[in-house]
Amino acid sequence: MEGMDGNRPFPYNGDQSSTPIQPQEEPAERINIEQLQRLVHMLDTSDVSEIELKRAGEGVHGMRLVLRKARVTADGERNGQVVVTATSAREIEQPTPAEPTLHNVVAPLVGIFHSWARVKGGSLVAVGDRVKVGQLVATIQSLNVLNEVDSPIAGRVTELLVQDGQAVEYGQPLMVIDSKEGA
Repeated sequence: MEGMDGNRPFPYNGDQSSTPIQPQEEPAERINIEQLQRLVHMLDTSDVSEIELKRAGEGVHGMRLVLRKARVTADGERNGQVVVTATSAREIEQPTPAEPTLHNVVAPLVGIFHSWARVKGGSLVAVGDRVKVGQLVATIQSLNVLNEVDSPIAGRVTELLVQDGQAVEYGQPLMVIDSKEGA
C-alpha cells in the first residue's frame, strides 16, 4: 500500500477505522572514514587546494565540510598535511544574538511611586546617574508603608517612565537602566 502522497509505502495495520502510521524519517547520510580518507588522498595528490562539501536538509541545520591543504613552506615544499574543518550550517548562518543592554526596573507591588526615600528628601536617582546592583532607586507607598525599590542591575539610568506621586501597578516599568555603562 502506498502513502497518501503516492510515493512511499507506510506501515498499516489493516484496520479501516485506525489512522495509518506515518513513515519514520530516514537517518541523515554520514560520511564514513574510508570516504574521508579518499577525499584527503584526492586533495593531497591534486593541484586543488580546497574541497568543500555542503549538505542541505534538516531544515536550516545542514552540514558543511571543508578540506584544505596545508600551506606551502618557504622552500616551496608541501608538508603533506590536510586541514579538516566540519561545521554545521546553523553555526555559520545564525550569528549569536547580542545581549540586550537596556533593562527595566519594575514595580514590585501596587502603590504610589516616589522618587525619594523620606518625605521632603531629595530624589534618589535622576536620568544620567550611575547605579549599582541593589542600590535604592525609588520607593512605593502601599498601605501607608514605604517599600524600597532596588536596582536589579548596574548601569546608567537612561529614562524615568513614571512621575513622583503616580499610581503604579505590579510589574509596571518604572525606569530604564543601560547596563553597558556599568557602575
